[in-house]
Amino acid sequence: MQALKIVLEGVTTSFRYPHFMLGVQPSFPLPPPATIYGHVCSALGEWVDPEGLAFAYHFTIAGEGDDLEHIHVLSVASGKLPGGEPKVLEGNINPFKRHILLFPRLTLYLNRPEWIDAFRHPRYPVVLGRSQDLAAYTQIEVVELRQTERAYFEHTILPFTMAAQARAGVVSLMPRWIDYRNRRRPTFARYLMLNERVMSDSFLRFGAQQMRYWSDPTAPMIGETPLGLWFHTFTGADDEAFSMAGSD
Repeated sequence: MQALKIVLEGVTTSFRYPHFMLGVQPSFPLPPPATIYGHVCSALGEWVDPEGLAFAYHFTIAGEGDDLEHIHVLSVASGKLPGGEPKVLEGNINPFKRHILLFPRLTLYLNRPEWIDAFRHPRYPVVLGRSQDLAAYTQIEVVELRQTERAYFEHTILPFTMAAQARAGVVSLMPRWIDYRNRRRPTFARYLMLNERVMSDSFLRFGAQQMRYWSDPTAPMIGETPLGLWFHTFTGADDEAFSMAGSD
């Protein structure tokens, strides 16, 4: 199967937990699916239909730290300014600590090889995460993925259903998709965040089913084991993964 492979590199990024507002802004260690969707739409220059769109990725960083930022918390004001003009808004500056990921490298795979020109000539500035987290594409190509019975997975997300089989990683509720045409309505789903390396041989299997996984033959191999790719979708049932792998 052909897939579009995009390598993005930057200096900083941060993937905000959406339910933290004041005091501290922790970052997901891996980009949520909603971030991937927004990035794809930025390159294409429009809100694309997420139906049928699938992605897989490998994400690493060189370090991490904290940055001190501040926000202006505003409220409706009463009274007048010194010059006699009525007040409209007033507020305070609230400092907070933001968790920053340093020198991120994202290898993104899309089941849309025909979009290669859009990423060669992106419509908007290339960023990952916040608008100030400028990045650059260092590699864009179409690759031929292969199916294999053995693969390794690392620095990626797996569907929540794999939490009982992978015996590694951390389960997290992540933004899956944001419908910007419907008042920015968010959709959330649970995923298994996998930063350590896991061989598919270690997955617990129920029954005699033998899984096959998509792999990238151009990625670094561990011995003779290729990098496995688990493709996800943005819509459908929460645990539905467009894994694009088969079973015997």
